[in-house]
Amino acid sequence: MSELIDNRKQRISVLKEIILHLHAGAAPDLVKSQLREMVRQTDATEIMAMEQELMAEGMPVEAVSSMCDLHSQVTRDVLVQLTPPPSIQPGHPVDTFRRENVALKEVIGRMRALLAEISELEDGTDAAELVYRLHQSANDLMDIDKHYQRKEHALFSCLERHGITGPSKVMWAKDDEVRSLLKQMNQAARDCSSTPASIRQFFTQSAEAALLAVEEMIFKEENILLPMSLQTLTEDEWAEIWTASAQYGWCLVEPGSGYSPPMATGPASNSVPKDGAIIMPTGHVTVEQLTAVLSTLPLDLTFVDADDRVAFFSEGPSRIFARSKAIIGRKVQHCHPPKSVDTVNKILEDFRAGRENVAEFWINFQGKFVHVRYFAVRDKDGAYLGTVELTQDIAPLRALQGERRLLEYN
Repeated sequence: MSELIDNRKQRISVLKEIILHLHAGAAPDLVKSQLREMVRQTDATEIMAMEQELMAEGMPVEAVSSMCDLHSQVTRDVLVQLTPPPSIQPGHPVDTFRRENVALKEVIGRMRALLAEISELEDGTDAAELVYRLHQSANDLMDIDKHYQRKEHALFSCLERHGITGPSKVMWAKDDEVRSLLKQMNQAARDCSSTPASIRQFFTQSAEAALLAVEEMIFKEENILLPMSLQTLTEDEWAEIWTASAQYGWCLVEPGSGYSPPMATGPASNSVPKDGAIIMPTGHVTVEQLTAVLSTLPLDLTFVDADDRVAFFSEGPSRIFARSKAIIGRKVQHCHPPKSVDTVNKILEDFRAGRENVAEFWINFQGKFVHVRYFAVRDKDGAYLGTVELTQDIAPLRALQGERRLLEYN
């Protein structure tokens, strides 16, 4: 076993040195030749380990990300699966990722077939029907965001627990590049006229770069990310990914059936809960942390329980309406002036009966534009637990214009 580990370390070291030549400007064909000569075979985990070592030694993530397409291109000839892949049942997260990649490649194939059809048309031909099909295919590819979100938020989170941070640092940046290219392609598709010349220009100026980027990411997933994930993650983690996946949705295809995840034991965590922590379905937090979070939020929160008694309120730095701890346990109707009690009762009755779930008001108050919202709080079966009131001065939000995409502190 020690010899195997030593060989693995040596391969990663050699990979890193050769890839550094690529970053220094060496020709990709020369790097390919060096790899074939010095590294006869490598696998997904070694490629990822090599990139992580480069970043750990100080290479900026942006530099690794900008070169990772070349990394995959020059390593293709030596990339193999050194350990037999496990069998995957239909419906397993990896099976779904792979089926989605097949569907994406089919859409790309249809788009390229359209280009072949268009190349045979004379310039004066009306190609409106082909443009319609082009729009459909370009729109289908936008579904890739669901695929990427599941990968970025569910899969990457589990890999990071094993110290594998390269995918979230490098692949996520490439995912965003693909999203940007697809967005540009869709805009170009909408602007495309129904002449063959306009469609050919669309392919050369907008579509081809986007399609190649999608294909390159599919290669990385199929040959690096997914094999490495299968070697690394536990069955409980795959079950966790499976459970989390539905909230992001599916790309072009529905999951297969056949995979039965082990009984859920709750989400794994990167940290051990502290003594006295409140354990919730989505994580854990101490009372001190929760108090600090609620006191930091730029809004006032008050919770009234199912018996209409004030149970809790947050203490932010600048409350809009004053609160005293003396109101805890007090009937909420007694906390309002008589002229407002009918409105309070109407809201609570509608919430309790299930007729409504939200009530909101906005008023000018002491130079502020105050937004007051009431939300019915219910358990998983829909039973009424109480009402939460959120109060916020939204005057600064109403004044926002344009966009702010760069960091700027107020």
